[in-house]
Amino acid sequence: MRGVEVPTFMYGTAWKEDATRALVERAIGAGFRAIDTANQRKHYFEAAVGEGVRAAIAAGIVTRDELFLQTKFTFRGGQDHRLPYDPRAPIGEQVGQSLARSLEHLGVAHVDSLVLHGPVGSRGLAGEDWAAWRAMEEAQARGATRLLGVSNVSAEQLDELCGLARVRPAFVQNRCFASAGWDARVRAVAARHDVVYQGFSLLTANGGALGRAEVRAIAARLGRSVPEVIFRFALALGMIPLTGTSSDEHMRRDLSVYDLALTDADVAAILAAR
Repeated sequence: MRGVEVPTFMYGTAWKEDATRALVERAIGAGFRAIDTANQRKHYFEAAVGEGVRAAIAAGIVTRDELFLQTKFTFRGGQDHRLPYDPRAPIGEQVGQSLARSLEHLGVAHVDSLVLHGPVGSRGLAGEDWAAWRAMEEAQARGATRLLGVSNVSAEQLDELCGLARVRPAFVQNRCFASAGWDARVRAVAARHDVVYQGFSLLTANGGALGRAEVRAIAARLGRSVPEVIFRFALALGMIPLTGTSSDEHMRRDLSVYDLALTDADVAAILAAR
């Protein structure tokens, strides 16, 4: 993608707290090569993500070049008191301060993707959003990140960003709800602008859909678990799924879904599940 090799399955590190380092190291050991985090201490322990990355590299499990590291800039409204920047500074400086701290946390010279962790509002893009995006574009220009992305956006916000940004986002990362056609409207805008969709909460946000008889029937026919079927379904849609499992067995099984073959009818049935 745009000259950058991007793994198609991502390990998410939110809400891991003191288990973060060990889980990151275990995820890399299991075969994950893309790690998602954020400089948002309220939900992520990014410094511990870096410890896990460095431990895996030191153990010879992986090299830095084999890893895809993604972090996020989060506005003040999404943070708690443990801020990674000076809240009195202009937004552009906050982005720079946050990214500098992320590079320190992760122990790297650059990240592979820097994501705007959601606009300040639910409608349109505000001046603060554009100030942050312009600073992110500058960060990419100076080599501090290879790609840019945006998270927690509506279809309209993504379309506006793609239309007016100097550097179009490579990724959109959203909570993916089956009730919204597996985020169909945002995925459609992303496809139109050649933006790759990253889906999180594929399992936890969709208990009703996962419990549908037709979805369970597909899993039973294939001899696989429903979560494995859902992750394979996401890949079939061209989505990069995120998993945050803390189970070594689930890590291994999640990564095994590339060997799972869904028919077009299977994909259609899951798409219709609500």
